[in-house]
Formats: sequence, structure tokens, C-alpha cells
Amino acid sequence: MSATERPDARKIDRYEAPNYLARYRERQGSRANGSATGNGAVADPEAPDTRQAADSTPLYLRRFRERGAAAAPPAPRVEYGGATFTPELAEATRGKEIAAPMERRTSEKIICEISIIRHGITQGYSTDAGLTPMGGWQAHRRGHELARRWDSGDKVRLVCANTNRARQTAEQIYRGATDGLQMWGHDVELSEPEPIPELRNFGVWTPDGLRDVTSAFRQYQSTMEKLERMAAGDRPRWLVEIDRFYRTQLGGADPIEMWLTIPLMYFEPPALCVRRFWRGFHRLIAESPNHRRIVAATHSGPMRAFATWAHGYDPGEPLNTEEIRVKLREGGQTAFVSYRNRVTEVNVPPPDEFPAWES
Repeated sequence: MSATERPDARKIDRYEAPNYLARYRERQGSRANGSATGNGAVADPEAPDTRQAADSTPLYLRRFRERGAAAAPPAPRVEYGGATFTPELAEATRGKEIAAPMERRTSEKIICEISIIRHGITQGYSTDAGLTPMGGWQAHRRGHELARRWDSGDKVRLVCANTNRARQTAEQIYRGATDGLQMWGHDVELSEPEPIPELRNFGVWTPDGLRDVTSAFRQYQSTMEKLERMAAGDRPRWLVEIDRFYRTQLGGADPIEMWLTIPLMYFEPPALCVRRFWRGFHRLIAESPNHRRIVAATHSGPMRAFATWAHGYDPGEPLNTEEIRVKLREGGQTAFVSYRNRVTEVNVPPPDEFPAWES
């Protein structure tokens, strides 16, 4: 005996169509009535308009086309601080930095703006490796964003540390800024990337002399392997310190924080990195007095030391292609250092007061 023949079986047939089916039948009937009206019948003027219901175009597409047909005229240009630009450019260049009022800004007289930028994502730190494709794209985007802040007539000098990752970052910044200047229509004189010694990473003393902490890794690794294999003699003191540094990194801790807070006898002190940066900036400003902007691609350790010196606390490791902005005031005695939405006014150390510790 089937389920349909059982007297106690539950009825599953419905006496009314579902809502979606009823609307579908209604639209089909509206189309039939519309075709009949087109054959000679007169449409009722008081009948509801069923053309929208009969239209099979999706609702979002119909509304998009309606907005396009009734588009408002282009918005007027925005004027601020004597400059005129489109609302799109004004929205793109809006940042979180707290800017001073116009009357205060004219009295500050910023003569040079320095952008200290960390390199992009690198292929590794066990050797002097270059950038990954993502690191190159990060640097390209950073250059594109920098071009939006520049004004027509500016002269920008692009420098970098003499490492593969810093040079490739500067090259990608140059390409991204060139594309951005063409897009925004700014006439800016941008120099090609130039490596300078003052922007190098912090160094560690080895028997071969002062070397970059990254380039010293291979010598550290080969010497450690030889001592462990031969099991003879004590480790030299420079090797003990660099082993402590790299074991901190391999353990998941922060080796840069250790370098900033713990005195290391064979590592370059953070204060020397800050003074070295300022020595390089003084030299660049003296060589190119007409350049109002300097873009420097460098490494995270000296950048973090620079930000810690300026703000009085450790603001943390800079992200790849993150920026520290330095605005040098007229006279070169004070500057504004902004990093992670905090701005601090600092006294610039003059070049003739640098101690000769490195000699």
C-alpha cells in the first residue's frame, strides 16, 4: 500500500502557490496582457506599471544605470593653503598626521623634509639578499604614495644604504614615484637612487673589521660550526655576543630590543647610528641646498634607534616600507620627527659637535 493510498498519510499538496511562484505567474500574466495591449487593445491608464516587474535586468544593475543617467556634475576643485587640486587627490592624500594651522605653518619655515623608509620584504637575513616580489611591490606603492605629497617644483634626492635590499627598495621607490608624478601631473625633479655610507645598518666588530650584522652571519656560522666540530679552544668574545644576538632572534624574541637596551661590547651603539644618520643628512643638505625633500631607504635597526632617540621611548619595530618623517626647520637647530602618529620636536645635533668615537 503506497503512502498516497493510506488514509492517515499527511497531505503535502498546497492549496496556494508559494510567494515566489505567485509573483512569477503574475509577471507572466503581465507580459501576456502587455502583448495583448500591443495588438490593438487600449491599456488602462490607472493600471499599475508592470514594465519594471517584467524587466529581467537585476535590481542592482537597474539602479546603477539610473544613477549613471542622473549623475551629478563633477565637483569643484578644492583650494587649501594656496594650492588647488581635485577632490579625489585631496581624499587620497589625507592622512592621520596632525598638521599645524596655516598661520603656525608659515612661521615654522620647514626647509627640508626627510623620509626615512625601511626596506621591503627581503628574501632572508642570513645573507645580503634582495627583495621578494611582494617587497618590490611594497616599495613601488610607497614611492607612488610619496609622489602625492610632493608639489610641483620640488627637488627630491633619493639615497639608500649600500645593501641589496635597500638598493632595490630605492629603485622601486623611484619607479613608483615616477609613475605617481605622471599620474598626478606634478612636475618634480627626482634624482636616481644613490647609496651613501651613512645609511648602513648597525655593525658588529669581527676579525675582518666592522661589518654589517647581516653580512657577518656567514662568518659567524662557519666559525661556530668549526669550533663545535673540533671541540677545541674557547670561542672569541665577538662570537659570543653575535651568537647571543642570533639565538635571541631564532628563539622568537626581539634582538633589536636587546641591542637597544643591553650594552654590547662588539656591536655599534645605537647612539652612533643616530649621529651617523644626522651626519649624512647634514652632508646631503650642504651638497644640495635646493633640494627640499630627501628620501632615504635604510634598515629597521637604525630607524628604531632614531625613533627611540626622538620620542624618548621605543615605539617598536618599523614595518616594511614604514616611514619616519623628519621636518627640519630654518636654521637647522630643531626639527619635527613624526612616527606612528606621534610628533616630537627635537634638537638637531650640529655636525661640529659629533664626538670622534668611531676613529
